[in-house]
Amino acid sequence: MELRHLRYFVAVAEERHFGRAAARLHMAQPPLSQQIRNLEDELGTMLLHRTTRRVDLTHAGQAYLLRAREILASVSAAGEEAQRVASGLEGRVVMGCVGSATYSLLPALARALREELPGIDFGFRGEMLVPDQVAALRAGDLDMALLRPPIDDTRLAITKLRTDRLVVALPEGHRLTRRTRLRIDDLREEAFIVHAGRGRSAMDELVTSLCHEAGFQPRVAHEVAESSTLVAFVAAGLGIAIAPEPVRSLGVAGTTYRLLSGRSARIDLAAGTRADDDAPHLGRVLSVLQRVVASAGTLSA
Repeated sequence: MELRHLRYFVAVAEERHFGRAAARLHMAQPPLSQQIRNLEDELGTMLLHRTTRRVDLTHAGQAYLLRAREILASVSAAGEEAQRVASGLEGRVVMGCVGSATYSLLPALARALREELPGIDFGFRGEMLVPDQVAALRAGDLDMALLRPPIDDTRLAITKLRTDRLVVALPEGHRLTRRTRLRIDDLREEAFIVHAGRGRSAMDELVTSLCHEAGFQPRVAHEVAESSTLVAFVAAGLGIAIAPEPVRSLGVAGTTYRLLSGRSARIDLAAGTRADDDAPHLGRVLSVLQRVVASAGTLSA
């Protein structure tokens, strides 16, 4: 039995006439009649009552027609789904985000993805450190990551999205809030709040490097795992912090921000995927992501 036999039977059952069914199928009537007889022989039962004027379904034919329609509809749906997957309109993406992207970019991205790619199922993991993102990409637990370069791993494909300026987060009333911009040397005597895990955070490495270039070792008062906690600790007066400018979007009361001067006072935001992952829907997601980043615009330099 082949799918064409089901199509032939459904046409005859719906037309109740071999001639009309043959015309609908663009074939001659005798071979159509023979194919239906072959189908009945294979099933071992009559599906049709034939007269000189019309064709009627037997009870078995009525039951078979229901199933045949279901099968043909399922085959058609499978083909359409395969085409949508191949064109990148269906699939699943799990995305991991660094802290500043979680709050400043993720809400707009989630809305855009829902509107533009409704057939793709999305999962998000926020406030991830870059090494954890890289490990999750390698393991297949993430399909895409919004992370902070540099990434030294040839198994990953990195696409730069934008460059964020750095700001100094200060408690309200701090003596340095009187200035509009700060230099890294201005922070020499301050207690720092940094992201946890020496060597595991791109921001922690950058802050340490900036301080070393200015000739001092940052005095770390607290290490935290999340950007929201970082800013909350600053608001509590436990120290100051250097962070990408998008942390402003957290809107934590009691925190004031000042731009950090210097050509090195900036950090890139990039999208990372596995280099060997050529899933079509990932390309579409990346395109939407790039448009969302471009429309956000004002925080980049």
